[in-house]
Amino acid sequence: MTDLSLHGALHQETQERVSGGVGESAGRPDGTLKVSGEFAFSSDLWADDMLWGATLRSPHPRARVLAINLGPALALPGVYAVLTHEDVPGSKLYGLEVVDQPVLAIDEVRHIGEPIAIVAADHPETARRAIDAIHVDYEVLTPIVDSEGALQPDSDLVYADRPGHSAGGNITRHVAVRTGNPDATADVVVTGDYEVGMQDQAFLGPESGMAVPAEDGGVDIYVATQWLHVDRGQIARCLGLPTDKVRISLAGVGGAFGAREDLSIQIHAAMLALHTGKPVKVVYSREESFFGHVHRHPARLHYEHGATRDGRLVFVKARIVLDGGAYTSSSPAVAANAATLGVGPYVVPNVVMDSTIAYTNNPPCGAMRGFGAVQACFAYEAQMDKLAAGLGIDPVDLRIRNALAEGDRMPTTGQLIDSAAPVAQLLERVRSRPLPPPTTGGDGEVDLTTMPGGVSNTTHGEGVRRGVGYAVGIKNVGFSEGFDDYSTARVRLSIVGGEPTAMVHTAAAEVGQGLVSVQAQIARTELGIDRVVVLPADTSVGSAGSSSASRQTYVTGGAVRAACQAVRARVLELAAERHAAGHSPGGTDLGPEQRPEVGGPLEGPSGGAADLRSLDLISLLGDEEIEETVEWRHRPTYPLDPVTGKGNAHVQFAFAAHRAVVDVDTDLGLVRVVQIDTAQDVGKAMNPQAVLGQIHGGTAQGLGLALMEEIQIADGQVRNPSFTDYLIPTILDMPPMEVDVLELADPYAPYGLRGVGEPPTISSTPAIAAAVRSATDRPLTRVPIRPEDIVDVAATAAL
Repeated sequence: MTDLSLHGALHQETQERVSGGVGESAGRPDGTLKVSGEFAFSSDLWADDMLWGATLRSPHPRARVLAINLGPALALPGVYAVLTHEDVPGSKLYGLEVVDQPVLAIDEVRHIGEPIAIVAADHPETARRAIDAIHVDYEVLTPIVDSEGALQPDSDLVYADRPGHSAGGNITRHVAVRTGNPDATADVVVTGDYEVGMQDQAFLGPESGMAVPAEDGGVDIYVATQWLHVDRGQIARCLGLPTDKVRISLAGVGGAFGAREDLSIQIHAAMLALHTGKPVKVVYSREESFFGHVHRHPARLHYEHGATRDGRLVFVKARIVLDGGAYTSSSPAVAANAATLGVGPYVVPNVVMDSTIAYTNNPPCGAMRGFGAVQACFAYEAQMDKLAAGLGIDPVDLRIRNALAEGDRMPTTGQLIDSAAPVAQLLERVRSRPLPPPTTGGDGEVDLTTMPGGVSNTTHGEGVRRGVGYAVGIKNVGFSEGFDDYSTARVRLSIVGGEPTAMVHTAAAEVGQGLVSVQAQIARTELGIDRVVVLPADTSVGSAGSSSASRQTYVTGGAVRAACQAVRARVLELAAERHAAGHSPGGTDLGPEQRPEVGGPLEGPSGGAADLRSLDLISLLGDEEIEETVEWRHRPTYPLDPVTGKGNAHVQFAFAAHRAVVDVDTDLGLVRVVQIDTAQDVGKAMNPQAVLGQIHGGTAQGLGLALMEEIQIADGQVRNPSFTDYLIPTILDMPPMEVDVLELADPYAPYGLRGVGEPPTISSTPAIAAAVRSATDRPLTRVPIRPEDIVDVAATAAL
């Protein structure tokens, strides 16, 4: 018997012992388990008589597959199955937005690490030996690896022809924005060319999961993912099964940050399980994980900013080219975000913006925290510093002079900003923070351990210079451009063990952001009871959408709240009926006397007669259960005009500002981030401690992009697929952080909340880059910043 329910069982057991409502720092039900090592991640899944799956991947970024010899692999003892594209029972292609990605390579591989064949064996080492025994004949082709070159009319094509790619050539999507006068002129004009490298989500739990064949001919899949229902739809099509024969349960997730929005092991494990009739477990190695998921889009950006002599922005012209790699993934939405957010949180009357994503034979790129806004913010904030220098204006003052505010319209889409936009206030907050003292010991001597590289006694301080930099960013929250964005919540109220208990069930993926805690907090607040159990997420309840776009607390939180209100109304009706029949249950509070301030209508009734607020639920309900399922949507969004880019495309906007202080060894090119201060408007801090965790974590990823994180690609080959060579920030790299959390309610959001997870990553990278520029007086137009960007290598070599 399998222990596949281990994660869910532990989850429920601890959930009952956690308390706290909306606005309190309620504890995480998984916190102790993760710290103690008892939490069951997807890689811990185990079933009796299970097999192990493995994947053969292409060593070439582009090649024709001429022949595959499976014989030697099938001959190995312990091998139960070796499958290729010929064994895919349904659609041979899948995709998040466009169905274009082969389950297993058909006639051509288009990126390094593309899956060719899959194996199931009784031991993981046997599975790996079988993979090594498969022989593939390739005709190696010259890969298309330059995104700018791929967009040229004479470029070779990544796809000769593929349904769904209507843009033509190697264009994944082009988004144009045209506002005001395209020929506007200005007193002062600055231009710049910028580049952002390919960043990896670098979650610590590699892709893993298990597929179990079911008696009804279907399959049960337990996997770490971000979007259960969109997974199910893609899997069912490729397996040739109706969706109700594919059941997905969320297994323990070891981080995500966008990379688990696309499929990885799901179809492969299911194919092997159905073929063998046995449970099949797949766990990627760290190297394979780098090949098995999408990454942040590398970008090249050209910007031109014009302003009056007193520092008012007149125009912004920009051309953004993003490398989408071999398949579409979520690139169309990334292109739109880069375009619609690509001017920044500023008032600009004239905008010419072109955002284009190209197909190449580089690894596929898709969702990652910030989702197009990160790349643009690095460029437009560098431009604002360059413009401030040209005008002789303080860079923060220049930003404040042009800052968006509530009641303004987005400079790109023309959308009215109808909730708080405290851009100026955020900048003032971070500027007013005390600067750190000089890095010296108590006797005035330099403290070498606090120097760049100081833990290794690398720097003695002779060439160390301090710099300070600022940045502010904007991010949309939720899915945009008319996407039917909703979540479903089922709430059941009953008496369990003599205590009123609420069961909350959604398909929302807990990927480490604390969503399980928030769902319970909302139920406690709305129902006024202490005991809440959040059931494990699975596809037996309606879709909750993806745990991405900073949307889950907004949308699933709204759904849970609405379902609780519907349950509350049912209980009040029942109490009224009993009262009319001569019974007067009372004594147990069903909800807070003072309900939180919210704006905008929520589905489902709320409130009730004041004399029914205190009820004896145990007597009232007895053995009866009251259950409501609600599908909740935020206000609608609309597609962009294809010519002008105009339209109410976004649900909500979130803003954050950062100030970074760095010490730079200008002789060695080493950087130490001394301090980061940040301010962010969160609308409502649903769980203040969790909000701080999101801001700290997002800033850490921004620091990584600024100084160290990059997947190195050479001719389509990944050169550093390991945590030895792909560096991520550790606790030693993170500086002290001071965080200002503003709570300026959005009247259209549940509890007034605003998405939190992505803004910290957006403005932290350009703030750190600006601080390094300040210390070095070098342009530094690319992130991550490398030592050779700081040090004049030619001049140093001449010494």
